[in-house]
Amino acid sequence: MEISGSEEEGHIIRQRREDDEDVNPHLCICDGCNYEIKDGLSVKAFGAFWHSQCLLCVHCHKPIAMNEVSNSKRKFHRHCYKEHRRPNCYVCTKKIPSTKEGIKYHKHPYWEETYCPSHDDDGTAKCFSCEQLQARGTEYVMLADNRWLCVECKESAVMDIDECQSLHFEIREFFKGLNMKVEKEFPLILVDQQALNKAEKENVSECQYGVVTRGICLSEEKIVTRIPRGPTKQIIGMTRESQRFVRECNVTAIMILYGLPRLLTGYILAHEMMHAYLRLKGYRKLNTVLEEGVCQVLGHMWLESQRCSTSNAASSASSSRTPPRTWLKGDQCDFEKKLVEFCINQIETDESPVYGDGFKKVNEMLVSNHYNLKHTLKDIAIASKTLQDSNF
Repeated sequence: MEISGSEEEGHIIRQRREDDEDVNPHLCICDGCNYEIKDGLSVKAFGAFWHSQCLLCVHCHKPIAMNEVSNSKRKFHRHCYKEHRRPNCYVCTKKIPSTKEGIKYHKHPYWEETYCPSHDDDGTAKCFSCEQLQARGTEYVMLADNRWLCVECKESAVMDIDECQSLHFEIREFFKGLNMKVEKEFPLILVDQQALNKAEKENVSECQYGVVTRGICLSEEKIVTRIPRGPTKQIIGMTRESQRFVRECNVTAIMILYGLPRLLTGYILAHEMMHAYLRLKGYRKLNTVLEEGVCQVLGHMWLESQRCSTSNAASSASSSRTPPRTWLKGDQCDFEKKLVEFCINQIETDESPVYGDGFKKVNEMLVSNHYNLKHTLKDIAIASKTLQDSNF
C-alpha cells in the first residue's frame, strides 16, 4: 500500500513520540506539535500538555494562557468563548449584542430565526403573509396599502379577481367533495386593507375578535371599494373602483385581502366559504367560538390537502376527502411546502380565545364523530343552543 508524504510524516512523529515515551515515560509531549516540551513551561488543558505557542484559540487564533482557558471542550479564551457562543442575527448578520444580563435575542416561533430585539422596532420590513423579517441582501416589496411582502410570497400573490377564480372553483369543489356543496353563487371580492378594515368596523361580530382580519363573509347589501378585474401585477399606485353588491341570498359576497400568496388566500377562502355554507343552510345563532372553530377546521383541512404532491394526486383523489393539488411547480414549490406547514402551524398553535380555542374544541368534536362533518355540525348547533339557554 502506498503512503503519502503527509501520512508518512505523521507516522514518523507518532513513532518518535512512542519511542521517546518508552525511553523516558516522564517526557512532556506537546499535543499540538508532538514535540517534547523541554523548557518545562507547558500549559495543561483539555486533558493534554501544550507549548504555550501551540495552544491557539479557535476563535481569535492567538495563544491561550493558563489562566485564560475556557471551560468548553474546544480551545477558546474565556472571553472568546462567550463571543463565539453569541448567535448571528438573521436580519443584520452581525453577532447579537451581549448585555450585563447576558445575550438577549428574539426567535420566531415557527421559522426559528434568531435576531436582535431592536429589529422589532427599527423599521425592519416584515412580510405580512409569512411573518419573516427582511434579511440583509433580500428584497421585499410594499403593496399599495403599505403591507410588506417577501419575494417568495409575492411570486404566488393573488393580485386581481381573475387570478382568484380558479382557486374559487377549487374551494367549491373541495366543499363538494366533503358532501357540503355550496349551492348558491355569490361574488368573490378582492380588496385592500382599508376597505377590509371599514367592512370589519361595520360588522360588529367580526370586529370583536381582536385579530388581524383577512377575509369577511358579507350578509348585507354594501358598496365596496375593490381591486378592479383584469390581470395586473402593479404594486404601487394600484387603481380601485367602487361597486354596490346586492344581497340575492343569505350571502352577499366574500371579501378577501388582495396580495396574499395563493396558499393563504385559499385557506381564508375556505374559512369564509364555511361561514357562507352555514348561513345558506340555516345554521343561525351559533356560538361564536364554535362557528369560528368549524371555519378554522375547514381551512385547516384544505391546507392539509395541499400537502399532497402531484405525483400521488390520482390515488389521493379517489381515497381522500380532499381534491388533489396541481398548482405547485418550479422553484417556488419548496417554499410553498414550507408555507403550507407554516399556515397549518399557525392554526394549530393559535391561542386566541375565539379562533384558537374554537379550532381545538371543534376539532375534538370532529375526531369523536370520526370526521363526519354533518354530525359535527349538528353537535355544534346543539351545543350552541345549550350555551345560549344557560346564559338566560
